[in-house]
Amino acid sequence: MIRPGSKESQNNDNNNQKVHPQPIDENMNQNGDSMDTMIGRIFNNISSLKSAYIQLQEAHTPYDPDKIQAADKLVIEELTKLSELKHSYREKHPKPVAASPQDARLLTEIQEQQNLLKTYEVMVKKFQSQIQTRDTEVNHLQQQIDEAKLRKSKLEKKLKQRGLLNKESEESDEEENYFSIELTPTLFTSAVDSAYQSIHDFSKPLINMMKAAGWDLDAAANAIEPAVVYTRRAHKKYAFESCICQRMFSGFQEESFSVKGSNISVSNEAFFHQFLAVRAMDPLDVLSQNPDSIFGKFCRSKYLLLVHPKMEGSFFGNMDQRNYVMSGGHPRTPFYQAFLKLAKSIWLLHRLAYSFDPKVKVFQVKKGSEFSDIHMESVVKNIILDEGAERPKVGLMVMPGFLIGTSVIQSRVYLSDVKCAD
Repeated sequence: MIRPGSKESQNNDNNNQKVHPQPIDENMNQNGDSMDTMIGRIFNNISSLKSAYIQLQEAHTPYDPDKIQAADKLVIEELTKLSELKHSYREKHPKPVAASPQDARLLTEIQEQQNLLKTYEVMVKKFQSQIQTRDTEVNHLQQQIDEAKLRKSKLEKKLKQRGLLNKESEESDEEENYFSIELTPTLFTSAVDSAYQSIHDFSKPLINMMKAAGWDLDAAANAIEPAVVYTRRAHKKYAFESCICQRMFSGFQEESFSVKGSNISVSNEAFFHQFLAVRAMDPLDVLSQNPDSIFGKFCRSKYLLLVHPKMEGSFFGNMDQRNYVMSGGHPRTPFYQAFLKLAKSIWLLHRLAYSFDPKVKVFQVKKGSEFSDIHMESVVKNIILDEGAERPKVGLMVMPGFLIGTSVIQSRVYLSDVKCAD
């Protein structure tokens, strides 16, 4: 029998004594992380998410697809981390109970961060949708650029085959500017003004050569258009300008411009590229590359139509230049080069008119028509129109008018029997 208080009794009491483990800290998770540590991780992730979100915003201004994708990847990574923390916490604390004021504060902060997380998720989805839309737009624009470059390459090849574009102009920086010009009504109006100026410029040497050859200019003007009452004798120059205009614009309303062998229909864009190709080149250089190009045939036919054989014979005393042109050549004489400047301006105007869709329409004004300041412009600027008097009548059409859609480019006319201010 063992007596109480004996050594054996004490050993037995020690053996029967229960050993309790240390109490579990409710703020510790299964991984050994305290709640404060988890909250710290959440705040770190939120801070990183904000930084990634700012990078995503900055990548949109200016729009940078590479930076957007990199920032989007960072945002997704931070969202994934936060989502993992959220699910981990819910698994371990299905029904959180605020056992203490500290726990209540932590739970409130967690809820706020979860709400913030949802807000960021919605915004990121919105940005991802915008990115996809922008990427689609960028791909579409790139496809249009590639198609435009391909069309440009094909058109340049055709122009070179026709002798309208040489290698030097193709490789120069200046050539790039030719193809960057925009097709606008203003461009066409400028071309109309240039064409009219070229008619005026060519009429000067033509009249001078007629004087030198002993022509009666009064009789010649009356032969062109009789019964016109000129206010000034010097105004008879408009008769010659009118004659030049009528013959150079003959066939303008036709796509082929009455040039034989050019009845193949081409696109509006092809007409515009022909305009651009010839625009900055010397016409004689264009013809030297390909004398039988469409432009070459146009110059040849218009020269033979404009310069009458009798006129040429009286100018030069022979028909050598005319025969040379008829045989397919383009002489380098001063008179023919002056004509080529005129021909080029009219040719460019025709190419430009057919570049528009719908094409530009040309209209003429007949002699005897009543003057209308809507469709006509007087080449003499200081005319006097008496109030109550009859509207003056057209004596000569010096330059036709044009219609670009609903816009009107006035024809230039000389009014017969009007008064002019001194």
